[in-house]
Amino acid sequence: MTYEQLRLRRMILAALFAAITGVLAQMTIPLPLVPITGQTLAIGLAATILGSRYGTMSILVYLALGAVGVPVFAEMKSGISILFGPTGGYLVGFIPSAFIIGWYMEKTSFTMKNAMIANTIGMIVTLAFGTVWLKMSAGLPWAGALKGGFYPFIPVGIIKAFLAASIGTGVRKRLVSANLLATLDKSMKHSA
Repeated sequence: MTYEQLRLRRMILAALFAAITGVLAQMTIPLPLVPITGQTLAIGLAATILGSRYGTMSILVYLALGAVGVPVFAEMKSGISILFGPTGGYLVGFIPSAFIIGWYMEKTSFTMKNAMIANTIGMIVTLAFGTVWLKMSAGLPWAGALKGGFYPFIPVGIIKAFLAASIGTGVRKRLVSANLLATLDKSMKHSA
């Protein structure tokens, strides 16, 4: 299999994870300011399985789809106004979160322990971006922004980090055994 074919497969997987993120975004638990969604689980899965480059690409595709009007954001919402609204910081925070999760995994190893650490860091990055954005866009004091946009999400975030780590490392092992990821990783190192 050529480098281009492997790269194309990775891009298809990135597009698939953009779609998975859109589906999991519809799994919501409403809260007063910001709902709990399945999006962060999808972000963790994408980055744990695909790494920094293609995991981040999947999130960029997801955000682009939502920005142009495809109803992939939570509660079947879409549009650029969602990205600039009170919850937009969480969506924007998905980009560095996916990159950091994938980067950490690539720099250490794709083990359950490292995936748990990476996904926990990613959760904190997303929550930090979202909380700062929520404070600024809603004009909340720091205490209010933390109470409404950070603290309630920590327990659920840890559960999602565990799920992303365990499911993601398992799926990645299967993809590597099928030579869909490891070969591309080796090819990229040789071509750099």
